Amino acid sequence: MQTTTPRRAAVLGKPIAHSLSPVIHRAGFAAAGLTGWTYDAIECAEAELPALLAGLGPEWAGLSVTMPLKEAALRLATSASPVAIAAGVANTLVRQADGGWHADNSDIGGMIRVLREAGLGAGTGRHAAKEAPPRITVLGGGGTARAALAAAAELGAEAITVVARRPEALAELEPVAGTLGLKMEGVAWADAPAAFDADAVISTVPRGAADHLAAEVAWRPATVLFDAIYDPWPTPIAAAAAAAGAPVVSGLDLLLAQALSQFEQFTGVTEAPEEAMRAALGEAVRDRA
Repeated sequence: MQTTTPRRAAVLGKPIAHSLSPVIHRAGFAAAGLTGWTYDAIECAEAELPALLAGLGPEWAGLSVTMPLKEAALRLATSASPVAIAAGVANTLVRQADGGWHADNSDIGGMIRVLREAGLGAGTGRHAAKEAPPRITVLGGGGTARAALAAAAELGAEAITVVARRPEALAELEPVAGTLGLKMEGVAWADAPAAFDADAVISTVPRGAADHLAAEVAWRPATVLFDAIYDPWPTPIAAAAAAAGAPVVSGLDLLLAQALSQFEQFTGVTEAPEEAMRAALGEAVRDRA
């Protein structure tokens, strides 16, 4: 598939200069023969998002959305996928023929993929099972934690444990869990080590926030740890989990997995060129080391 028709896409957020999304998507465009396509990084605060969207011309095909814009992106979209609505956040905006924007959350599918590849759940979701529902703990209460709750529901979880630093964050997540059909147990941050007795732990907290837990957790080899951070890597909790023999996946794994879905939605290509996108990401990470 080849085209020279100019089309544009970008990642939005603040800060955004560190983003590796341009590397991944540009490699995909090149591998798919989309010679007229460009992908940029645009710094945008939440208050600036409405004007930015309104000012984009018809050449714009899609936008990757990161913090702090995920909730605002969903509010401003003219339509949205069921998973984005359920999670209450979007990381993907796709331009529609009428000029509006369709919101999706490719983080959810990306999390499901990387957790399954790490060994969580042999079934295909909540309706597949006669297996025990997975026990999943989420650290954090922001937009990525919301996506993690949606992923947990799709993976067949019936209940979820959420550990947050702020009681308000736990209160905000309760209706999200309810919408997803999950029973939620909120745990105070001081009690986090006990919550690692799970089939999977998904850490969505900022860099450094969970470092102290590396020495406080009784690590289980059967627990899959997914740490959404990828710089620096490994984090202390990732290193401790790996040393205990636990499967570990990183934010880089998620970054690639969610980008594949975005690429397909932006371009209409039925199968993103995964190997080329993976190779470009790996090279960029090595260059930054």
